[in-house]
Amino acid sequence: MRTAASPAPDALSQAAPDGLRQCCSRYHRAVELVGKRWTGAILLVLLEGPLRFCEITHVVPALSDRLLSERLKELEAEDIVERRVYDGSPVRVEYALTEKGRALEPALRALKSWSHSYL
Repeated sequence: MRTAASPAPDALSQAAPDGLRQCCSRYHRAVELVGKRWTGAILLVLLEGPLRFCEITHVVPALSDRLLSERLKELEAEDIVERRVYDGSPVRVEYALTEKGRALEPALRALKSWSHSYL
């Protein structure tokens, strides 16, 4: 945990022997995770609330069932998305962001805003 005296973390780590600052490994891991194909779109639609598998495929066009299943499993393993199963006939399954996933909201909204301004 950071103390008041420690510097705020940034995307660059300590200087390498050649004097250049290296990319922070945690930042790199986060970008690789969220930057995987379709992951950002999945996270963005889940910011609006829990969705069923078929609802995600409906609001994220061109996303295959296989790839959606794979991405949801990856996000579950990282505790970013939770799978909720509700008893009934038929059984209902929803996917929702965890607290850790909801903490990505400012970054996702900023990226969305940037995309509207520059792409």
